[in-house]
Amino acid sequence: MEPAPHPKISRPEVPLRKAPPQTPEGCLVTAIRLPVRVVMFVLVLPVRIAWDALAACGRALHRTALRPAGRVLGTVLGAALGRLWATLIVPAARAAGAALAWLGRELLVRPWSALWRHVLAPAGRRTGAAVGRLLRVLVATPLQWTYAHVLTPLGHALTALAHGVGTGCGLLGRRLLVLPARRVYRKVLTPAGHAAARLARGTLALLAWLGRCLVAVPARALYQYVLVPLARWLLIVPAVALHRHVLTPVGRALAVAAREAAAGIGFAWRAAGRVSRSVFGFLGRLLRALFVTPFVWVWEYAVRPVWRPVARVVRETGLAVRAALVSVWASVRQTRAEIRRALFGGTRTPDRERPLEGRRVP
Repeated sequence: MEPAPHPKISRPEVPLRKAPPQTPEGCLVTAIRLPVRVVMFVLVLPVRIAWDALAACGRALHRTALRPAGRVLGTVLGAALGRLWATLIVPAARAAGAALAWLGRELLVRPWSALWRHVLAPAGRRTGAAVGRLLRVLVATPLQWTYAHVLTPLGHALTALAHGVGTGCGLLGRRLLVLPARRVYRKVLTPAGHAAARLARGTLALLAWLGRCLVAVPARALYQYVLVPLARWLLIVPAVALHRHVLTPVGRALAVAAREAAAGIGFAWRAAGRVSRSVFGFLGRLLRALFVTPFVWVWEYAVRPVWRPVARVVRETGLAVRAALVSVWASVRQTRAEIRRALFGGTRTPDRERPLEGRRVP
Protein backbone atom coordinates (compact mmCIF):
# COMPACT_ATOMS: atom_id res chain seq x y z
CA MET A 1 0.00 0.00 0.00
CA GLU A 2 1.62 3.21 -1.15
CA PRO A 3 1.45 6.22 1.15
CA ALA A 4 -0.82 9.00 0.08
CA PRO A 5 1.11 12.06 -1.03
CA HIS A 6 1.30 14.75 1.61
CA PRO A 7 -0.50 17.89 0.46
CA LYS A 8 1.87 20.70 -0.26
CA ILE A 9 1.18 23.97 1.46
CA SER A 10 2.61 26.81 -0.49
CA ARG A 11 2.60 30.40 0.56
CA PRO A 12 0.67 32.67 -1.77
CA GLU A 13 2.97 34.79 -3.82
CA VAL A 14 2.43 38.48 -3.43
CA PRO A 15 2.51 40.07 -6.85
CA LEU A 16 4.79 43.00 -7.33
CA ARG A 17 3.05 46.31 -7.53
CA LYS A 18 3.02 47.73 -10.99
CA ALA A 19 4.47 51.16 -11.29
CA PRO A 20 2.19 53.72 -12.90
CA PRO A 21 2.97 54.32 -16.55
CA GLN A 22 5.27 57.22 -17.11
CA THR A 23 6.02 59.21 -20.15
CA PRO A 24 9.51 58.70 -21.62
CA GLU A 25 12.00 61.09 -20.03
CA GLY A 26 14.79 60.78 -22.56
CA CYS A 27 18.33 59.42 -22.53
CA LEU A 28 19.11 60.79 -19.05
CA VAL A 29 16.49 58.57 -17.40
CA THR A 30 17.59 55.54 -19.41
CA ALA A 31 21.22 56.12 -18.45
CA ILE A 32 20.42 56.48 -14.73
CA ARG A 33 17.70 53.87 -14.18
CA LEU A 34 19.48 50.54 -14.83
CA PRO A 35 22.73 51.22 -12.85
CA VAL A 36 20.73 52.62 -9.93
CA ARG A 37 18.46 49.56 -9.81
CA VAL A 38 21.39 47.14 -10.04
CA VAL A 39 23.30 48.90 -7.23
CA MET A 40 20.23 49.17 -5.05
CA PHE A 41 19.36 45.48 -5.59
CA VAL A 42 22.88 44.41 -4.56
CA LEU A 43 22.75 46.63 -1.44
CA VAL A 44 19.15 45.90 -0.39
CA LEU A 45 19.08 42.10 -0.92
CA PRO A 46 21.11 41.14 2.24
CA VAL A 47 19.14 43.62 4.32
CA ARG A 48 15.80 42.20 3.11
CA ILE A 49 16.87 38.59 3.69
CA ALA A 50 18.10 39.43 7.21
CA TRP A 51 14.88 41.34 7.89
CA ASP A 52 12.68 38.42 6.77
CA ALA A 53 14.76 35.96 8.82
CA LEU A 54 14.52 38.10 11.94
CA ALA A 55 10.79 38.56 11.41
CA ALA A 56 10.24 34.81 11.04
CA CYS A 57 12.33 34.06 14.15
CA GLY A 58 10.46 36.72 16.12
CA ARG A 59 7.07 35.33 15.09
CA ALA A 60 8.14 31.78 15.99
CA LEU A 61 9.58 32.90 19.34
CA HIS A 62 6.42 34.84 20.15
CA ARG A 63 4.13 31.99 19.13
CA THR A 64 6.03 29.17 20.87
CA ALA A 65 7.64 30.78 23.92
CA LEU A 66 6.62 34.30 24.80
CA ARG A 67 2.84 33.95 24.46
CA PRO A 68 2.52 30.69 26.52
CA ALA A 69 4.99 31.97 29.11
CA GLY A 70 3.06 35.24 29.37
CA ARG A 71 -0.22 33.40 29.81
CA VAL A 72 1.19 31.09 32.49
CA LEU A 73 2.92 33.96 34.28
CA GLY A 74 -0.22 36.10 34.11
CA THR A 75 -2.37 33.29 35.47
CA VAL A 76 0.05 32.51 38.32
CA LEU A 77 0.60 36.15 39.26
CA GLY A 78 -3.10 36.92 39.02
CA ALA A 79 -4.04 34.00 41.25
CA ALA A 80 -1.27 34.80 43.76
CA LEU A 81 -2.11 38.51 43.90
CA GLY A 82 -5.83 37.80 44.14
CA ARG A 83 -5.32 35.35 46.99
CA LEU A 84 -2.92 37.75 48.75
CA TRP A 85 -5.40 40.60 48.36
CA ALA A 86 -8.37 38.54 49.53
CA THR A 87 -6.68 36.77 52.44
CA LEU A 88 -4.18 39.31 53.77
CA ILE A 89 -4.51 42.88 52.57
CA VAL A 90 -8.30 43.30 52.75
CA PRO A 91 -8.70 41.80 56.27
CA ALA A 92 -5.67 43.73 57.53
CA ALA A 93 -7.01 46.99 56.07
CA ARG A 94 -10.46 46.39 57.55
CA ALA A 95 -9.00 45.61 60.98
CA ALA A 96 -6.71 48.67 60.87
CA GLY A 97 -9.60 50.91 59.77
CA ALA A 98 -11.85 49.61 62.55
CA ALA A 99 -9.09 50.06 65.14
CA LEU A 100 -8.30 53.63 63.98
CA ALA A 101 -12.00 54.54 63.95
CA TRP A 102 -12.51 53.21 67.48
CA LEU A 103 -9.34 54.94 68.72
CA GLY A 104 -10.30 58.26 67.16
CA ARG A 105 -13.82 58.05 68.56
CA GLU A 106 -12.57 57.21 72.06
CA LEU A 107 -9.71 59.75 72.16
CA LEU A 108 -11.13 62.70 70.20
CA VAL A 109 -14.84 62.65 69.57
CA ARG A 110 -16.21 61.62 72.94
CA PRO A 111 -13.98 63.89 75.15
CA TRP A 112 -14.56 66.96 72.98
CA SER A 113 -18.27 66.23 72.73
CA ALA A 114 -18.58 65.91 76.52
CA LEU A 115 -16.50 69.10 77.06
CA TRP A 116 -18.66 71.07 74.61
CA ARG A 117 -21.98 69.71 75.94
CA HIS A 118 -21.31 70.01 79.65
CA VAL A 119 -18.80 72.91 79.98
CA LEU A 120 -18.42 75.21 76.96
CA ALA A 121 -22.04 75.46 75.81
CA PRO A 122 -23.55 76.35 79.26
CA ALA A 123 -20.70 78.78 80.02
CA GLY A 124 -21.06 80.41 76.61
CA ARG A 125 -24.81 80.85 77.01
CA ARG A 126 -24.46 82.45 80.47
CA THR A 127 -21.57 84.70 79.39
CA GLY A 128 -23.40 85.80 76.24
CA ALA A 129 -26.54 86.74 78.19
CA ALA A 130 -24.54 88.78 80.74
CA VAL A 131 -22.49 90.59 78.07
CA GLY A 132 -25.66 91.35 76.09
CA ARG A 133 -27.40 92.92 79.10
CA LEU A 134 -24.27 94.93 79.96
CA LEU A 135 -23.88 96.27 76.40
CA ARG A 136 -27.56 97.14 76.21
CA VAL A 137 -27.39 99.14 79.50
CA LEU A 138 -24.00 100.81 78.94
CA VAL A 139 -23.88 101.36 75.16
CA ALA A 140 -27.15 100.90 73.28
CA THR A 141 -29.43 102.98 75.56
CA PRO A 142 -27.07 106.06 75.76
CA LEU A 143 -26.42 105.97 72.02
CA GLN A 144 -30.13 105.79 71.24
CA TRP A 145 -30.88 108.80 73.54
CA THR A 146 -27.97 110.82 72.04
CA TYR A 147 -29.14 110.13 68.46
CA ALA A 148 -32.77 111.02 69.21
CA HIS A 149 -32.22 114.19 71.31
CA VAL A 150 -28.86 115.62 70.11
CA LEU A 151 -27.72 114.42 66.70
CA THR A 152 -31.06 114.56 64.90
CA PRO A 153 -31.84 118.30 65.72
CA LEU A 154 -28.22 119.24 65.02
CA GLY A 155 -28.31 117.46 61.65
CA HIS A 156 -31.55 119.23 60.64
CA ALA A 157 -30.01 122.63 61.51
CA LEU A 158 -26.78 121.93 59.60
CA THR A 159 -28.79 120.73 56.59
CA ALA A 160 -30.82 123.97 56.48
CA LEU A 161 -27.63 126.06 56.85
CA ALA A 162 -25.83 124.16 54.10
CA HIS A 163 -28.82 124.55 51.78
CA GLY A 164 -28.87 128.32 52.28
CA VAL A 165 -25.09 128.66 51.84
CA GLY A 166 -25.20 126.55 48.68
CA THR A 167 -27.99 128.63 47.18
CA GLY A 168 -26.14 131.89 47.86
CA CYS A 169 -22.84 130.59 46.51
CA GLY A 170 -24.59 129.34 43.36
CA LEU A 171 -26.15 132.76 42.66
CA LEU A 172 -22.83 134.57 43.37
CA GLY A 173 -20.84 132.20 41.11
CA ARG A 174 -23.35 132.58 38.29
CA ARG A 175 -23.15 136.41 38.48
CA LEU A 176 -19.37 136.63 38.91
CA LEU A 177 -18.06 133.72 36.79
CA VAL A 178 -20.52 132.02 34.41
CA LEU A 179 -22.06 135.08 32.74
CA PRO A 180 -18.69 136.90 32.17
CA ALA A 181 -17.07 133.69 30.86
CA ARG A 182 -19.99 133.12 28.45
CA ARG A 183 -19.67 136.68 27.08
CA VAL A 184 -15.86 136.30 26.63
CA TYR A 185 -16.30 132.97 24.78
CA ARG A 186 -19.04 134.38 22.53
CA LYS A 187 -17.50 137.78 21.72
CA VAL A 188 -13.73 137.07 21.78
CA LEU A 189 -12.72 133.40 21.59
CA THR A 190 -15.16 132.25 18.92
CA PRO A 191 -14.17 134.93 16.28
CA ALA A 192 -10.48 134.38 17.07
CA GLY A 193 -10.83 130.60 16.64
CA HIS A 194 -12.61 130.96 13.28
CA ALA A 195 -9.86 133.25 12.01
CA ALA A 196 -7.11 130.90 13.21
CA ALA A 197 -8.85 127.90 11.55
CA ARG A 198 -9.11 129.76 8.19
CA LEU A 199 -5.42 130.69 8.44
CA ALA A 200 -4.41 127.08 9.26
CA ARG A 201 -6.42 125.69 6.30
CA GLY A 202 -4.76 128.10 3.93
CA THR A 203 -1.30 127.28 5.28
CA LEU A 204 -1.91 123.54 4.93
CA ALA A 205 -3.19 123.91 1.36
CA LEU A 206 -0.06 125.94 0.44
CA LEU A 207 2.23 123.35 2.03
CA ALA A 208 0.41 120.50 0.24
CA TRP A 209 0.77 122.25 -3.16
CA LEU A 210 4.47 122.92 -2.53
CA GLY A 211 5.05 119.25 -1.46
CA ARG A 212 3.28 117.94 -4.55
CA CYS A 213 5.19 120.20 -6.92
CA LEU A 214 8.60 119.87 -5.25
CA VAL A 215 8.60 116.25 -3.98
CA ALA A 216 5.87 113.98 -5.37
CA VAL A 217 6.10 114.83 -9.08
CA PRO A 218 9.97 114.57 -9.22
CA ALA A 219 9.94 111.35 -7.18
CA ARG A 220 7.32 109.73 -9.46
CA ALA A 221 9.28 110.72 -12.57
CA LEU A 222 12.52 109.39 -11.01
CA TYR A 223 10.85 106.05 -10.13
CA GLN A 224 9.09 105.66 -13.50
CA TYR A 225 11.84 106.72 -15.89
CA VAL A 226 15.05 105.86 -13.98
CA LEU A 227 14.66 103.25 -11.19
CA VAL A 228 12.24 100.86 -12.95
CA PRO A 229 14.30 100.45 -16.16
CA LEU A 230 17.52 100.30 -14.15
CA ALA A 231 16.16 97.56 -11.81
CA ARG A 232 14.69 95.63 -14.75
CA TRP A 233 17.96 95.41 -16.65
CA LEU A 234 20.17 94.96 -13.59
CA LEU A 235 18.09 92.47 -11.51
CA ILE A 236 14.99 91.03 -13.18
CA VAL A 237 16.40 90.15 -16.60
CA PRO A 238 19.56 88.40 -15.16
CA ALA A 239 17.46 86.57 -12.55
CA VAL A 240 14.98 85.34 -15.19
CA ALA A 241 17.82 84.23 -17.44
CA LEU A 242 19.55 82.43 -14.53
CA HIS A 243 16.30 80.66 -13.56
CA ARG A 244 15.42 79.73 -17.13
CA HIS A 245 18.80 78.60 -18.44
CA VAL A 246 20.60 77.33 -15.28
CA LEU A 247 18.36 76.53 -12.30
CA THR A 248 15.49 74.88 -14.22
CA PRO A 249 17.70 72.33 -16.10
CA VAL A 250 19.72 71.57 -12.95
CA GLY A 251 16.53 71.15 -10.88
CA ARG A 252 14.99 68.86 -13.50
CA ALA A 253 18.14 66.74 -13.58
CA LEU A 254 18.22 66.49 -9.77
CA ALA A 255 14.49 65.65 -9.68
CA VAL A 256 14.96 62.90 -12.27
CA ALA A 257 17.94 61.50 -10.32
CA ALA A 258 16.04 61.57 -7.01
CA ARG A 259 12.92 59.99 -8.57
CA GLU A 260 14.95 57.25 -10.19
CA ALA A 261 16.85 56.61 -6.94
CA ALA A 262 13.55 56.29 -5.02
CA ALA A 263 12.10 54.05 -7.74
CA GLY A 264 15.28 51.95 -7.70
CA ILE A 265 15.07 51.52 -3.91
CA GLY A 266 11.41 50.45 -4.17
CA PHE A 267 12.11 48.05 -7.02
CA ALA A 268 15.12 46.59 -5.20
CA TRP A 269 13.10 46.13 -1.99
CA ARG A 270 10.28 44.35 -3.83
CA ALA A 271 12.67 42.20 -5.86
CA ALA A 272 14.67 41.35 -2.71
CA GLY A 273 11.41 40.38 -0.99
CA ARG A 274 10.57 38.05 -3.86
CA VAL A 275 14.03 36.48 -3.67
CA SER A 276 13.77 36.22 0.14
CA ARG A 277 10.34 34.55 -0.09
CA SER A 278 11.70 32.12 -2.66
CA VAL A 279 14.72 31.26 -0.46
CA PHE A 280 12.67 30.80 2.70
CA GLY A 281 9.99 28.89 0.79
CA PHE A 282 12.63 26.50 -0.52
CA LEU A 283 14.09 26.10 2.99
CA GLY A 284 10.60 25.46 4.40
CA ARG A 285 9.81 22.83 1.77
CA LEU A 286 13.21 21.22 2.37
CA LEU A 287 12.68 21.09 6.17
CA ARG A 288 9.14 19.76 5.71
CA ALA A 289 10.42 17.07 3.31
CA LEU A 290 13.26 16.09 5.68
CA PHE A 291 11.43 16.18 9.05
CA VAL A 292 7.66 16.65 8.86
CA THR A 293 6.74 14.32 5.98
CA PRO A 294 8.67 11.25 7.35
CA PHE A 295 7.18 11.78 10.83
CA VAL A 296 3.67 12.10 9.40
CA TRP A 297 4.20 9.01 7.24
CA VAL A 298 5.52 6.98 10.21
CA TRP A 299 2.58 8.12 12.36
CA GLU A 300 -0.04 7.42 9.70
CA TYR A 301 1.20 4.08 8.41
CA ALA A 302 3.35 2.63 11.21
CA VAL A 303 2.36 3.93 14.64
CA ARG A 304 -1.40 4.50 14.31
CA PRO A 305 -2.28 1.04 12.86
CA VAL A 306 -0.36 -0.59 15.76
CA TRP A 307 -1.45 1.92 18.41
CA ARG A 308 -5.19 1.38 18.03
CA PRO A 309 -5.21 -2.45 18.61
CA VAL A 310 -2.73 -2.10 21.46
CA ALA A 311 -4.84 0.62 23.07
CA ARG A 312 -7.97 -1.54 22.66
CA VAL A 313 -6.24 -4.57 24.24
CA VAL A 314 -4.93 -2.46 27.14
CA ARG A 315 -8.40 -0.98 27.73
CA GLU A 316 -10.07 -4.42 27.68
CA THR A 317 -7.38 -5.84 29.99
CA GLY A 318 -7.92 -2.96 32.40
CA LEU A 319 -11.67 -3.60 32.43
CA ALA A 320 -11.11 -7.34 33.08
CA VAL A 321 -8.67 -6.63 35.92
CA ARG A 322 -11.14 -4.15 37.42
CA ALA A 323 -13.97 -6.70 37.28
CA ALA A 324 -11.71 -9.32 38.92
CA LEU A 325 -10.72 -6.90 41.67
CA VAL A 326 -14.37 -6.03 42.27
CA SER A 327 -15.29 -9.71 42.61
CA VAL A 328 -12.32 -10.32 44.93
CA TRP A 329 -13.35 -7.36 47.07
CA ALA A 330 -16.92 -8.71 47.28
CA SER A 331 -15.55 -12.11 48.38
CA VAL A 332 -13.36 -10.46 51.02
CA ARG A 333 -16.29 -8.49 52.40
CA GLN A 334 -18.45 -11.58 52.52
CA THR A 335 -15.71 -13.57 54.29
CA ARG A 336 -15.20 -10.74 56.80
CA ALA A 337 -18.95 -10.65 57.50
CA GLU A 338 -19.01 -14.44 58.09
CA ILE A 339 -16.01 -14.24 60.46
CA ARG A 340 -17.71 -11.43 62.40
CA ARG A 341 -20.92 -13.50 62.68
CA ALA A 342 -18.92 -16.52 63.88
CA LEU A 343 -17.07 -14.50 66.54
CA PHE A 344 -19.79 -12.17 67.80
CA GLY A 345 -22.92 -14.14 67.16
CA GLY A 346 -25.68 -14.05 64.60
CA THR A 347 -27.68 -11.23 66.19
CA ARG A 348 -25.67 -8.46 64.41
CA THR A 349 -26.66 -7.91 60.82
CA PRO A 350 -23.89 -7.70 58.26
CA ASP A 351 -22.73 -4.32 56.96
CA ARG A 352 -25.05 -2.65 54.54
CA GLU A 353 -23.97 -3.42 51.02
CA ARG A 354 -22.74 -0.34 49.18
CA PRO A 355 -22.55 -0.14 45.41
CA LEU A 356 -19.15 -1.19 44.14
CA GLU A 357 -19.14 1.11 41.14
CA GLY A 358 -17.32 4.29 41.82
CA ARG A 359 -15.39 2.87 44.81
CA ARG A 360 -11.65 2.80 44.85
CA VAL A 361 -10.35 -0.75 44.92
CA PRO A 362 -7.65 -1.06 47.66
